[in-house]
Amino acid sequence: MAAEPVLEVAGLRVGFPTRDGGLRTVVDGVSFSLAEGERVGLVGGSGSGKSLTTLAVLGLVPEPGRVLAGSVSVAGRDSAEVARLRGGAVGLVLQEAASALNPVYSVGFQLVETLRAHGVARGARAREAALSLLAEVALDEPEPVLAAYPHQLSGGQAQRVMLALALAGEPQVLLADEPTTALDPATQARVLELLVRVTDRRRLGLLLVSHDLGLVAGLVHRVLVMDAGRIVEEGPVAEVFASPSHAATRRLVAAAERRLGAVGEATWGSPA
Repeated sequence: MAAEPVLEVAGLRVGFPTRDGGLRTVVDGVSFSLAEGERVGLVGGSGSGKSLTTLAVLGLVPEPGRVLAGSVSVAGRDSAEVARLRGGAVGLVLQEAASALNPVYSVGFQLVETLRAHGVARGARAREAALSLLAEVALDEPEPVLAAYPHQLSGGQAQRVMLALALAGEPQVLLADEPTTALDPATQARVLELLVRVTDRRRLGLLLVSHDLGLVAGLVHRVLVMDAGRIVEEGPVAEVFASPSHAATRRLVAAAERRLGAVGEATWGSPA
């Protein structure tokens, strides 16, 4: 029996006003689902609408944009509740953690406040929980990281802290929007491996957003390809690579093959 969806998005449309008083639709009728423990890649070129789709799921569309239509359901709770679930049932990992973290507060303060805000832990227990989260995201010396400020962290450390913050609300779904963009290749690989390990251990649904089909190929169970605000192709990774039907998918496959071929990396298939 198929697992019940933990995240369902149906008919999502997002628009921005134009200078002539009209409305430009930039996400147009996007629908998909994500099951408990399932990893799905949302892939597309620049401007395809993938990041805006991710923000719309959480009610974070930047003004003057707005959601025009559609519904979002998280573990059976509908769109009206999703904003309250942000950071709790749904965790978000952004592109550049160094920019997303608050520069005036220590890592410890930000983690403890997040744990407290979601009712996970308070007082001394919150500090212990924060240290445990830092250890879970492979920070071998959590005590100094807890006392550090964002500017004192390396790129890899900052991204791990961002993941710890996303996990602090004990989510059922994790949305990761280009989580390794600002990292070098070696750190990028370690962070992606960590994402897979953490989501597997916690049985989280993971939506991994990327412009690079090759990057997500060995990590996700299914892939959704976006182009011009729509999902134009979807399916298991191996099938999409073997027989891409849409021009946008063919471009992404060709780019991935060139990149992976140049570095001698292996091919596609189901994730471990």
